Amino acid sequence: MLSNQRHLFSLPEELSYLNNAYMAPNLKTVEEAGVAAVRRKNQPHLIKPSDFFEPAERLRADLATLIDSPDAQQVVLIPSVSYGMAVVAHNLPLQKGENIVISEEQFPSNVYPWMRLCEERGAELRRVAAPAGPNRGKAWTQAILEAIDSKTRLVSTGHIHWADGTLLDLKAIRKRSREAGAWMAIDGTQSVGALPFSVREIQPDALVCGAYKWLMGPYSIGMAYFGPALNEGKPLEENWMNRLHAEDFANLVNYQDAYQPGALRYEVGEHSNFTLLPMFQAAVTQLLKWQPEHIQDYCKALSKEPLAYLAGQGISVAPPEQRVGHLFGLRLPSGPGNKAADKETIKKRLEEQQVLVSFRGDAIRVSCHLYNTAQDFEKLIDCIGV
Repeated sequence: MLSNQRHLFSLPEELSYLNNAYMAPNLKTVEEAGVAAVRRKNQPHLIKPSDFFEPAERLRADLATLIDSPDAQQVVLIPSVSYGMAVVAHNLPLQKGENIVISEEQFPSNVYPWMRLCEERGAELRRVAAPAGPNRGKAWTQAILEAIDSKTRLVSTGHIHWADGTLLDLKAIRKRSREAGAWMAIDGTQSVGALPFSVREIQPDALVCGAYKWLMGPYSIGMAYFGPALNEGKPLEENWMNRLHAEDFANLVNYQDAYQPGALRYEVGEHSNFTLLPMFQAAVTQLLKWQPEHIQDYCKALSKEPLAYLAGQGISVAPPEQRVGHLFGLRLPSGPGNKAADKETIKKRLEEQQVLVSFRGDAIRVSCHLYNTAQDFEKLIDCIGV
């Protein structure tokens, strides 16, 4: 198992940062890559035509390895999740009377595109809420499966729920969507990088991720995998780099009808971003050294005893088999015998003790990484007051 990696970050010693799901802290190597990249722009004469393409190719190859994609040309660089989902919406064959199925209470970037598309096409948007009670992940998966029918054209969900880490069965959902002839789009922002994901295994039509959370990269850049179903589609923008032979600067005025191969037509303009791309590369390089399964194992081991204790004190937390190890929601008990402090008191204590978490809906969202220690969880328990 991996050892604690806090030495690779610049987090203050007194800070218990249990909030990677909000934003990852920069690795020192990511910071160094960003500083070097900014300084490099001071001498633009040293930036060669090949620098517009080759670094992106290396990063795509590493990202393909990270998500177990058999083809790096199906992996593209994007600025945000909303951009990646807009690509799917732009190409989805959706007609009046058909439907899109989504899990309820997702992050808005994976909801608004489908709201607008359904309104424009006269289609139905089916939002599947999480069932109450035990076995939340299994029951939610089953409800999604039951919502899919012969008129479903897209199923879009996260791998986990962004507020409490509830784990959905993507294999089962993909199997059902394929039987219905529907595309499947996955928002992997809160999972990819800390939880193993295999394109070969799940075979989604789209996997979209922002880089600034579990991919440990900078803000305003991300990645998407687009499957073969989209290979002949229309991109959101017509930029010069996504056309065939764009590498030949001398002949750019000889306009091309053909796009770059695979899904590269969907890459955002100026995707060779000379500042953000080296930072993203440094982050992915480190992730490949760590490996998501080892990050997951570390987080599960670190949180096992604290979460068992909290559950024994009446704090509601999903059982380990139905959630992930790096992100989970704590829900306070109510009624007589409640030992936990009220939410406002907890917020005040967290601030005083420099313990950072997020409050999402009725859950206290806790998200840990390799820089966290047992002491961070001890401080959290003290702040909850049980």
